[in-house]
Amino acid sequence: MKTSREILIRARRQIVGDRIGNNPSMFRGEGYDFIELREYISGDDTRHIDWNITAKMQRPYVKVFREERELSVVTVAMLGGALHFGRDRFKIESVAEAVALVGYSAIGNGDVFSHYNFSETMVDEVRGSKKRFAVAVSVESLLRAELIGHKADYNTMAATLTKRLKRKSLIVLIGDFFEIPNVRLLAKKHEVVAIVVRDRLEENPQAMGFSALSDPESGAILEGNFNASSVKKYAQKVRAHDVALFDTFRTSGIRAVKLYTDENASVVLRRLFEGRV
Repeated sequence: MKTSREILIRARRQIVGDRIGNNPSMFRGEGYDFIELREYISGDDTRHIDWNITAKMQRPYVKVFREERELSVVTVAMLGGALHFGRDRFKIESVAEAVALVGYSAIGNGDVFSHYNFSETMVDEVRGSKKRFAVAVSVESLLRAELIGHKADYNTMAATLTKRLKRKSLIVLIGDFFEIPNVRLLAKKHEVVAIVVRDRLEENPQAMGFSALSDPESGAILEGNFNASSVKKYAQKVRAHDVALFDTFRTSGIRAVKLYTDENASVVLRRLFEGRV
């Protein structure tokens, strides 16, 4: 598994190279106040077109926003034994890299960054800061976290953050989401986005024949014949779960994306925050 130093260096290089830390659309959301409407000018962001006014005036109008002095960016890692899994790279490494990228991008924008780790309860908190040290502490807390024997409780997380976060924030939830969370209330108060971290092998497992598998969260042993038919049924259940998961995100007003362990996290996050997912 990569060290925190390796993950932090990689994240900083990607931000400098891709300039996502200087891209104001990275965190466009609750940190921007609506000012006025004006006619569309070539080069304007088409996502800001007001279609109702455009239809009435018969020419395109866009909403103009004023950026607040600073935005509160909060990353939340949902930790459980299943993150200690990956064919070539553990999922927890992808979680840590996503936190590092978001953290460095926020601080590069002059925003306040904070971080939480949750399993059954809140495990760690890194208080709001504009210093890069906060990102390093957050990544280190993830890589030293006890995963085996633990399970992420999304209800506890949502209830805790609804009470703790008084200021409107951009909340980035990161986990494998093999449970469908109820975060509708949290999303009403804050802007929430979700990063679903997966390994491709767990969505499309290979037939193994008669085997004994250990659940990394409960410790239970599952024995059986994991042949082509049984793994196909499992894959179908995962797909059905994910359809329901992303439908829940959509109806709750939450943008979401999948981040696979073999993907470039900076590319996936850019796609998410620029609204292209």
